[in-house]
Amino acid sequence: MRIMHVLNHLRRLNGHVHAAVDLACAQAAQGHAVSIASGGGDFEDLLQRNGVQTFHVDHKRSFPNLAKSLVHLRGHARSFGAEIVHAHMMTSAVLAFPVCRLSGIPLVTTVHNEFERSAILMGIGTRVIAVSDVVAASMRRRGVPAARLSVVLNGTIGSARMRDRDIKPASLHSPSILFVGGLHPRKGLPDLLEAFEILHRTTPQAHLYVVGDGPHRQDYENKAAALSSAPAITFIGATDDPYPYMAGADIFVIPSHADPAPLVLSEAREARCAVIGTEVDGIPQLLEHGEAGILVPPNNPSALAVAIQRLIDTPGQIEEWKTKSQAKIEHLTIERVAMETLQVYQAAQSNNSLW
Repeated sequence: MRIMHVLNHLRRLNGHVHAAVDLACAQAAQGHAVSIASGGGDFEDLLQRNGVQTFHVDHKRSFPNLAKSLVHLRGHARSFGAEIVHAHMMTSAVLAFPVCRLSGIPLVTTVHNEFERSAILMGIGTRVIAVSDVVAASMRRRGVPAARLSVVLNGTIGSARMRDRDIKPASLHSPSILFVGGLHPRKGLPDLLEAFEILHRTTPQAHLYVVGDGPHRQDYENKAAALSSAPAITFIGATDDPYPYMAGADIFVIPSHADPAPLVLSEAREARCAVIGTEVDGIPQLLEHGEAGILVPPNNPSALAVAIQRLIDTPGQIEEWKTKSQAKIEHLTIERVAMETLQVYQAAQSNNSLW
C-alpha cells in the first residue's frame, strides 16, 4: 500500500510526532511505500534511513499560506501515488480533506489530543482512529458515528526511534521517583511536587527527578525551590530518550489531568518501572486497568503521596510492581499498532465511496 502521512512538523518532544514517526517507519519495515508531508524537523534523517520519503508542506496558519500548501500537498499526493492519506493533527486534516475529496483518496485521521476543542475536526476522515477507548467514547459524544471510529491503542516497543539507544540505567539516588513529560498544566507536575513534599516529611532520603521541558518549567522550578524538599528534587530538562532514567528509577509517576494515551507509559513499562498513574483518559487502559500499574485519583496530591509511601515502606512492593508492569506488555509493540492501522486503511478503502 502507498501511504502518505500528513502532520504539522517533525520536531522532537511532541507525542503525536513520535507516534506518527514510529508508525511510518514500522509500515515501511512491513513493506509498504510510505511518505510524510510536513513542515520538516528533527526526524527527517531517521525517516529517510528507514525508507520513508519526506515532502515539505508548510502548515503555518494563514489563508494565503494554507492555500499554497494545499496545492503543494495535492501535487505531492499525486507524484507519490498515495492510496491512503493519514492526517495526525487538525491543520493537517483540514489541508488533507479537500485534496482527498478531489483525488478520491480515503482520508484517515488520528485523534491524538482529544482534550482540545478542535479535535472534533478530526471527524472529517473517512475513518477516524482514536488512541484509546476513552478517546473513542469522547468522539462518539461529539457526533462522530461509531461505524467510522476505530481504536488503535498507542504502543512504542520496537520503534525505530528506540533502535541503538543507550540502555545503561542512569545512576539515581534511591528511593527514586521519576516524572517524564511536558512541563505544562495538564501533565499534573504540581500535584507530584505537593505529594513529594508530603512524602519527604517521613522519607527524607527519597529523591524526585523531573525529565522534560515546557512553557511552565520556570514556574515549576520556582515552586519546587520554595519547598522544604527542594534539595531532593532535580530538574533534568529535555532528553531525546528518557529510557536510562526509567531503567534507573524505582518508581515512575504520571500524575496527568488529561492524557489520551501517553506514549511514555509504553516506554516506562518497557523499562520495567513500577508505575503509578492517575485514573484519567487512556492511562488506565495503558496500565491494564490496574494490573500493570497503580491507579490514583487525579488532582489529589495526598492520595498520590500515600501510593508512593506504600511502595517505599512495604518490603518487596517496588519489585513486585516492576514485575506487574510486564503484564500483557506484548500488546504495546509498534508492530501491533501498524497491523491494526492497516486494517483501518483497508476499511477506509472499502467505504470510501460512502464518504
